[in-house]
Amino acid sequence: RQMCIRDRCNIMEEVTLSPEGQAKKALYSAVQPTNALTIGNYIGAIRNMVAMQDEYNCYFAVANMHAITVRQVPAELRKNTLAVLALYMACGIDPKKCTLYVQSHVPCHAELAWVLNTFTYVGEMERMTQFKDKSAKHADNINMGLMDYPVLMAADILLYKADVVPVGIDQRQHLEITRDIATRFNNIYSPTFVVPEGVYPKVGAKIGDLLEPTKKMSKSSEIQTGTVFLSDDKDTVLRKFRRAVTDSENEIRYDPDNKPGVSNLISIYTAFTGKSIEETEREFAGVGYGDFKLAVGEAVAEKTVPLQKEQARLLADKDYLSSVLKEGAAKAYKVASSTLAKVYRKIGFYQL
Repeated sequence: RQMCIRDRCNIMEEVTLSPEGQAKKALYSAVQPTNALTIGNYIGAIRNMVAMQDEYNCYFAVANMHAITVRQVPAELRKNTLAVLALYMACGIDPKKCTLYVQSHVPCHAELAWVLNTFTYVGEMERMTQFKDKSAKHADNINMGLMDYPVLMAADILLYKADVVPVGIDQRQHLEITRDIATRFNNIYSPTFVVPEGVYPKVGAKIGDLLEPTKKMSKSSEIQTGTVFLSDDKDTVLRKFRRAVTDSENEIRYDPDNKPGVSNLISIYTAFTGKSIEETEREFAGVGYGDFKLAVGEAVAEKTVPLQKEQARLLADKDYLSSVLKEGAAKAYKVASSTLAKVYRKIGFYQL
């Protein structure tokens, strides 16, 4: 690590260097602690976070502020917050290599979101696809937090000067509005925010429901027999995969448009084995769908069962998890408060 003084800021700040001596780019990612996480969450988010923590200066959050746009049971939200933290670590996220924290432990998120609201237009929020979808699912609770979700996400990202944000297909709109807000602010007040770039996984960017493969696998799905949770035991995993929808051709070939069920299974298999699509097609050439589905289930269970054991071990040591969160919150606040102070100064807030 090397110490430097940021331009225009009399604040000492740490700059993380790569082994080659070059400053690492910053990366931000977060997962909500709602219900159990799915293999889609693992493939689309957590797995990539683990792979990127050596390459980037990473900020990984448990996004509990985003979670309350839908009504939560308080005790379950607290329990799930620690469960996600432990799962992060069980999957290989190392708090010594990254900044790992809970979103609500850093008040700057809410403070910057309020400022960014004044640079965001209602029409932009109303056009967000996820707002429309969630409003339809929760018609009895269409709250402002649900609409304002992308602005809070923008604050999450911009606070940490994130150069890179790994996103799935369903989050592209949110990243684009983040870029728009950052550019708008920079044009008015001079360069302040880093305008982030998205990183989109080539395989597994969107894992489909096993029973409705054209729809995203969701932890909030009303019918969960097509959703595989990281907490499912091996028998449950295999049972769900045996029931997975395929087609009548009995040919294992990657063709998302014409064979969505089989292609979804191939994506899952490649993600959990590290094999390519071509290797998977060759491996299962001439194999029946029943045997293929069982092989995919076995590959998933081989990975998830050890994760469950390590997560349980970590959850048994609450003191250790609390110490990780305290250290992470302190590291996150140091960077976030610096960004917020700069924003406040730009917009004219009188500061003590």
